Amino acid sequence: MTRLRVAFVAPSLAILGGQAVQADRLLHAWRDDGEVDAFLVPVNPEPPGPLRFASQVKYLRTIVNQLIYGPSLLRRLADADVVHIFSASYSSFLLAPLPAMLVARALGRPVVLNYRSGQAPDHLRRSSIARTAIASADLNVVPSTFLVDVFKGFGIDATIIPNIVDLERFRYRERIPLRPRLVSTRNFESLYNVETTLRAFRIVQNRWPDASLTLVGGGPGEPGLRALADRLGLQHVTFAGRARPDQIADAYAANDIYIQSPDIDNMPTSVIEAFASGLPVVSTRAGGVPAILTDGRHGLLAPCGDHETLAHQVLKLLDDPALAGALARAAFASCQTCTWSSVRERWLDAYRLAIAAKATAAGGLRMAAS
Repeated sequence: MTRLRVAFVAPSLAILGGQAVQADRLLHAWRDDGEVDAFLVPVNPEPPGPLRFASQVKYLRTIVNQLIYGPSLLRRLADADVVHIFSASYSSFLLAPLPAMLVARALGRPVVLNYRSGQAPDHLRRSSIARTAIASADLNVVPSTFLVDVFKGFGIDATIIPNIVDLERFRYRERIPLRPRLVSTRNFESLYNVETTLRAFRIVQNRWPDASLTLVGGGPGEPGLRALADRLGLQHVTFAGRARPDQIADAYAANDIYIQSPDIDNMPTSVIEAFASGLPVVSTRAGGVPAILTDGRHGLLAPCGDHETLAHQVLKLLDDPALAGALARAAFASCQTCTWSSVRERWLDAYRLAIAAKATAAGGLRMAAS
């Protein structure tokens, strides 16, 4: 039987973020599969030796990347039966997914657009180019009901296939006793609002002086966050830096409560990883978070930007370990829909549907021409 060749157009792990992590997990899951031969076409191709200096120069980096990325699309997508394109929003959409969609269309290859951005409501409202391009995909796949509803508001259909988590790597463990050891794994970018996490931790530490907070991540906001931690007089705060996918499980295993405070989000892999690791989760109710975390069932939620309520929810867990355990168990049970065995057939069906849609569209064009 001929294997289906699927080109993944996505960031490589040189860019540590949700898209790169999910693409890498899917590529590994398809490895040695009898029905799919998946390969990566990175949106951030490594420049040749003489041009590597460009990666350190902001605008030059973009120019050099596009000069390499465009030809690689023409060369690599020609080998694919289906093109699986990972998509964010705003300028990232214009620089990476859109060129891939245009090249795939020129080559007659079906496109599965895997849109993943929590900024979708504003992005689609502002950009007619994005709306038109997304509507033209042979199949749109999103990881949450949140994005299905957003797309529907713009007259665009989408299918849900959730993010995947490796339950072998992220091992479930009940926290008995529950210690005041908090961890966050969001990058230091404005939309993730790690500042609110620090302000909440000040309140937690007023009650639990030995409480600790480990911040796993990096980004342009780090100097400001370090300065804020100093101004708040926080103790036991560790800026652990970015962690690769094969390291991140250790951060969950070493701590007892997961906390995050984004203002904008979709279906964060970090929350699913915390569920899989047995950590009770406290989060702001940004974007698609409530679609995977029901308040009082899988974790506890707070309004965006409200550090006092966020802290209150953490203290509620510490005051009631039985509640924390019940939430963690229910959250872990919900992870079963995010395993590879649960989503493999859904991805295979998505690829087949995209091929069928492309064939139907091509047949319609031939009939119209005749």
